[in-house]
Amino acid sequence: MKKLLFIFLILFAINAYSQISTSIMGYVTDETGMTLIGASVYLENTTQGATTDINGNYRIENVKPGSYNLVASYLGYKSQTRYNIDIKSVGNQEYNFILEQSATSLSEVIVSNKNKITRPRETPLSTQTLSAVEIATYPGGNNDVVRVAQTFPGISPSPGGFRNDLIIRGGAPNESVYYLDGIEIPNINHFSTQGSSGGPVGMLNVSFIDDVTLSTSAFGSQYDNALSGVLQFSQREGSRSSYHTNFRLSASEAALTNEGPLFKKGEEQSKTSYMISVRRSYLQFLFELIGLPIRPDYWDYQYKITHRIDKYNTLNLIGLGSIDDFAVDASGDMEEDELSILEQAPFIEQESNTIGLSWTHRFRSGKGFMQTSVSNNSLKNDFSRYEDNRSQSGLYFKNDSREMETKLRWAMTYFKKDWKVQAGFNLQRSDYKNNTIDLNDNYAYKTKIDFIKYGGYANITRSLLDERLDFSFGLRMDGDSFTQGNSLLSTLSPRMALSYEFVDDWKLKASLGRYYKIAPYTMLGYQENGAFVNKDANYTRSDHFVLGMERILGPAASISLEAFYKKYEDYPVSIADQVSLANKGADFEVLGNEAVETVGKGRSYGLELQYQQKLSKRFYGLLAYTFFYSEFTGFDRSTYLPSIWDSRHLISFTGGYKLKKNWEISARYRFAGQTPIVPTNIDETLIRYPEIVLDYSRMGEEKLGVFSELDVRIDKKYNFRKLSLEFFLEIQNLLMHKTPEAPEYILARDNNGLIAEPLSLKQVMEEEGSPIPTIGIVIDF
Repeated sequence: MKKLLFIFLILFAINAYSQISTSIMGYVTDETGMTLIGASVYLENTTQGATTDINGNYRIENVKPGSYNLVASYLGYKSQTRYNIDIKSVGNQEYNFILEQSATSLSEVIVSNKNKITRPRETPLSTQTLSAVEIATYPGGNNDVVRVAQTFPGISPSPGGFRNDLIIRGGAPNESVYYLDGIEIPNINHFSTQGSSGGPVGMLNVSFIDDVTLSTSAFGSQYDNALSGVLQFSQREGSRSSYHTNFRLSASEAALTNEGPLFKKGEEQSKTSYMISVRRSYLQFLFELIGLPIRPDYWDYQYKITHRIDKYNTLNLIGLGSIDDFAVDASGDMEEDELSILEQAPFIEQESNTIGLSWTHRFRSGKGFMQTSVSNNSLKNDFSRYEDNRSQSGLYFKNDSREMETKLRWAMTYFKKDWKVQAGFNLQRSDYKNNTIDLNDNYAYKTKIDFIKYGGYANITRSLLDERLDFSFGLRMDGDSFTQGNSLLSTLSPRMALSYEFVDDWKLKASLGRYYKIAPYTMLGYQENGAFVNKDANYTRSDHFVLGMERILGPAASISLEAFYKKYEDYPVSIADQVSLANKGADFEVLGNEAVETVGKGRSYGLELQYQQKLSKRFYGLLAYTFFYSEFTGFDRSTYLPSIWDSRHLISFTGGYKLKKNWEISARYRFAGQTPIVPTNIDETLIRYPEIVLDYSRMGEEKLGVFSELDVRIDKKYNFRKLSLEFFLEIQNLLMHKTPEAPEYILARDNNGLIAEPLSLKQVMEEEGSPIPTIGIVIDF
């Protein structure tokens, strides 16, 4: 009887699943945010579609769950396609469109190959975007949005392969900035490296993300403090019509997200929507179960509230925060590699929070809009190292710091005939406190800095020659009230981009840009004998030159070749280590907490070949090869040395195939050539152990082996009337290639496991590579 009941339930579920249909909703606007009435929105290669109503909203009914390309078109505007959208029975997001007006015709719908895969006219080169579905089903990503970005073209794997450092085209990890819905987010990783931006785990919840865009050599004049890249996360809006809950369980964490309308009052759609989530790590329990001595424990939270005041004004409130605790546990027997972790790992306690309020005001003339945002972000970082981690005794290094930024940004976009004009400014108050003790180097200091940072920009864009030629030119200036020798004129940053379609579906592109970055707070606040020794640090300068060719192969595919050259000036050089700080910042450390001179130079140059196909005939993929050199000087400005990011060769592939019955298989492959490392100073390490001392005078004498990793993922989705389920199986490092790591050392032990006399160091045996299988589940209800 029980077997019959079980079979009946299965058959009922299959029958219910086969008959499920749902709807797709969203809105269509122009570039100013004004609604487009009567726009056509349809599912590609189907007969299903709808037109927008008086409020610009559309709704497509009776849609069978599955993967689609969604197209929006309107008279006189360029059509737009949202690729690879995942339609479920429950929990679908709104799919919104912003259409760009065409100068060629106001009486026809503009549809051509060049309208499908597009990039902003201000940044026509070195820009990549991933959709929400591509991010959520990313193999090896573990639902980590920041880790997903590491497979973009030109991004090097972080040392050891387990961190989220963005090392772009040979630049350092602290050369990128991050924006969430236009609000700058300085810290987007748990256990982040202060003074840099990387960490082992990202903070952003993938359920919030609409798309991710990375600009790696050409970014607009509205962005300050970036030398190598700008990573933009666009969040979707919460549902305005119904309430949904999403639960995700992955290899390292569990996440719960809830969304819905506020103040609906019986209307079909509310003017206000919300999204809120909380995530909890269970890595600490997993590591305890398998016997690893580290205990990374973290929480994070995220929220967004959107309120449409009227058709001309919209408010967005966003927030993101985390609570991190990284400790060790000495219980149980340990192998040598586990001993090295136990004895050398730092203790980290961090708290971060960002809150931002933005107001978008659209001009009643329909010719533009203004965006004003106010935000505050803070980071508390307590970073400690002990001689004996088992008892947390013998403290020899401690960095107890607090940093806070309060920012005001204003931006205007105005359309005048064929011109697009942008202008804006930013004003920021920075408050930094630090109490540092370093007994090994025999110094200690307390510091506090409080200063104003400011900047402004202007940019013009125009299309010429029947929209075959796109031209953009911008200027930016930045300054602050703390450093000496820097001014608005000294940081004048011209930026220019061109794109010319010389024959149909062939484009020649070029960009030139100058970018500046202020030194991190750890460096500016560093003191010796009560004096700010780095107060005269110049802004680091980076000049970018990029030339590229793109061939549009079809409605969803393109191939491109780019040549790039980055030239650095005034890079900070460590006085103690006599090396450019470009070679630091991708480890558990505090970057910049030392005396420097901004006299270094650098250069990174190479070629990048890329093929991209959005979802077409069930397949999507991105394949890229980058060949490059990365070199920096120390105090000798005439001698360039390969940096520790100089792997020369990068290969990345990400792709997936949509099988029938909601099955999907996807894969990610990454390759990096041999990379220079900094050898360990054996004599100094023996004296200071458990501190590991690096010998920067020998940098490049040794190299890591090649990095080669293949990750595979299989997804299966089930759709019921009030519930949608997704199960996935992921296997990381399927090729079982050993991850290259710098040599590790511990104090030699005798046969009884006691430290041998006289003291000596022993190199830890490297482990062989092995596959890492994980499973996960996503539930929407």
